[in-house]
Amino acid sequence: MVVIHAVSVTPRFPLPSSSARPGFNGISSVSFFLKKHPLSRKIFAGKQSAEFDSLSQAIAASEKVLVPDNFDDAPNSFSEEPQGFDLEIQTMEENEAVRTEDQVSVFDSSEVFNDAKGVKERGVKPRIVPPPGDGKKIHEIDPMLLSYRDHLDYRYGQYRRLREEIDKFEGGLEAFSRGYEKLGFSRSDAGITYREWAPGAKSASLIGDFNNWNSNADIMTQNEFGVWEIFLPNNTDGSPAIPHGSRVKIRMDTPSGIKDSIPAWIKFSVQAPGEIPFNGIYYDPPEEEKYVFKHPQPKRPKSLRIYEAHVGMSSKEPMINTYANFRDDVLPRIKKLGYNAVQIMAIQEHSYYASFGYHVTNFFAPSSRCGTPEELKSLIDKAHELGLLVLMDIVHSHTSKNTLDGLNMFDGTDAHYFHSGPRGYHWMWDSRLFNYGSWEVLRYLLSNARWWLEEYKFDGFRFDGVTSMMYTHHGLSVGFTGNYTEYFGLETDVDAVTYLMLVNDMIHGLYPEAVTVGEDVSGMPTFCIPVPDGGVGFDYRLHMAIADKWIEILKKRDEDWKMGDIIYTLTNRRWSEKCISYAESHDQALVGDKTIAFWLMDKDMYDFMALDRPSTPLVDRGIALHKMIRLITMGLGGEGYLNFMGNEFGHPEWIDFPRGEQRLSDGSVIPGNNFSYDKCRRRFDLGDADYLRYRGLQEFDEAMQHLEEKYGFMTSEHQFISRKDEGDRVIVFERGDLVFVFNFHWTSSYFDYRIGCSKPGKYKIVLDSDDPLFGGFGRLDRKAEYFTYDGSYDGRPCSFMVYAPCRTAVVYALANHD
Repeated sequence: MVVIHAVSVTPRFPLPSSSARPGFNGISSVSFFLKKHPLSRKIFAGKQSAEFDSLSQAIAASEKVLVPDNFDDAPNSFSEEPQGFDLEIQTMEENEAVRTEDQVSVFDSSEVFNDAKGVKERGVKPRIVPPPGDGKKIHEIDPMLLSYRDHLDYRYGQYRRLREEIDKFEGGLEAFSRGYEKLGFSRSDAGITYREWAPGAKSASLIGDFNNWNSNADIMTQNEFGVWEIFLPNNTDGSPAIPHGSRVKIRMDTPSGIKDSIPAWIKFSVQAPGEIPFNGIYYDPPEEEKYVFKHPQPKRPKSLRIYEAHVGMSSKEPMINTYANFRDDVLPRIKKLGYNAVQIMAIQEHSYYASFGYHVTNFFAPSSRCGTPEELKSLIDKAHELGLLVLMDIVHSHTSKNTLDGLNMFDGTDAHYFHSGPRGYHWMWDSRLFNYGSWEVLRYLLSNARWWLEEYKFDGFRFDGVTSMMYTHHGLSVGFTGNYTEYFGLETDVDAVTYLMLVNDMIHGLYPEAVTVGEDVSGMPTFCIPVPDGGVGFDYRLHMAIADKWIEILKKRDEDWKMGDIIYTLTNRRWSEKCISYAESHDQALVGDKTIAFWLMDKDMYDFMALDRPSTPLVDRGIALHKMIRLITMGLGGEGYLNFMGNEFGHPEWIDFPRGEQRLSDGSVIPGNNFSYDKCRRRFDLGDADYLRYRGLQEFDEAMQHLEEKYGFMTSEHQFISRKDEGDRVIVFERGDLVFVFNFHWTSSYFDYRIGCSKPGKYKIVLDSDDPLFGGFGRLDRKAEYFTYDGSYDGRPCSFMVYAPCRTAVVYALANHD
């Protein structure tokens, strides 16, 4: 979600700064349990289900949460300032000893984690997040970080301290991340237990269809940690007290008045016809109705080729599409195109459809617009059958400010899940911001990530808006230059960075094949370094600067394109930190922006894309450059590639979600579209039509994906740019075993053009953008053979001669490669 107005400059090599000095996030720094507490195992020893098992419930953002009187040695939840660097961090060996001892008591004694006994009986080794490392390897990878060692040691110390206290008081990160088994609704043989953390509420009761919405029927009790609870025994016939599919809410007397809220941990939420707020649904289908996964999750591919998709707008008809239709119609298309992963947007329930899924209201509930949880599981299982990874676009950077169906003011207080005051509000996104220094916020978000991996078998996440999380300024109106003082100073939100370390550690520890991608425009160093080595822990960073650069270039005349500028942007990434490159994503397809195809061809796309009609110079130029832009982005831009659905064939329409007129607080009006779905769809039929020029663009995209599948050039360590000729407008580079030749000149074609290569032999064409199949002019002979000459050329040991037509991209490989 590109709403951060910043210049992305991510240095390939560290940028020195003589004036840099370490800085810290001194605001509400996390310093949980700074004193050693002797009660950790007593908490789990034979507690009844009616009691809440975690001392850490006392650690909350709200000052209204009281620590029990008998916990004289209990620590403060926050320190007013950083604690310096004598953080009293245990050694790895000491930490491991504490973890192991606590976990034994948890698995043996606690009924919170009720699957442990079955694990032990089956002889399966329980999943455990490995202990923290020393966090020092980052300085070997990037020696320039030594100048910021104090900040990085403080950051890693906070992370290790949290790990130690989670191990001590929660039984480990594995147990802590299963909060959904304790909070919200849980079913046992005897009945249903409902728990909710709402320390600000004065009273609470569970209401719904099952008790005729009678607030006096099922009154809840609160423990000393602010957790409300009620147990509903089974009916006399053995049926659950709350039928599956019933509407439920929690009614609370809060400092802001009486309030009905959808439970924070609700697993399904629906909107009744004609109503605006959503209703929480008690979702517990009988066993025969639960979807059973049939196919194993695919192994993580070496190179990641992501097809970004939105289920609701994936129909060619102006409607909200379903999980079932996406499963049957779109997934086979993705597989045929050659992508190996699908990234699904807008899964977490969001009451405002036009938010594109980024204003989440119910974090544990899949969007009901597209179907049921079981239908979503069926979609994911089908993708696995096809060998596709399924990544979820997860939003932990902010949430909807709705108070009726979201988390905002849940217990009537401003600082429940969020920072209070201005720090808890994102003025540009008009949304609330989590307090990542709150123990219960950590439990909620870590459990949320775990839930989607465990229950729905997602294969990983694309974390949205990470730049906004990592800095107190949220990246707004900040031009990141690559100076390290921008990353390691007072404006760094250490609490948020620590959370990102925890969630990546949890995901990769429990699900080694899972993939995490972070949307970061700032270029934060260590972003894609493993957590034990001192990094933030993401597998990939979205290389967001590339799409912005292409828009900047497309606004210029062909004569003003600079080959060096293109190459610099594509290769300007940190060494050893992997990137996902893309020429455009959903951001460029929305109303208010334009896709690359629209920038190139504009209104001519509506009248001159039929093959039985003459083309125009604008269309010819657009089709040629559209292919070249995508291929060079994939070839040089990173170790993974992403495309938004429909853009592979130059979708002619923008995306405009159904929306009404909006009146802003300053009196201005944003016009709506009369709630039309006309532009909220994908016309896949255009890409499939053999009588339209869109077909050629789609065929080229498919050939591009299959070329990468065959040669694996994106993940090759060999990358060498041998020519960037500003006069000829030619770029030549090697990636893996392939030689790429791009001629961006608008009129000049070059005969007997010599290009360098690293290996001698006979070369052949393996991809030609000028092929008639791809809407080209067929100026090259695909059967031609190219023999190398000895002798250095363009810094390469060999060379061969080619014909390089204007506005073409051609890829060569050794003929004996296979």
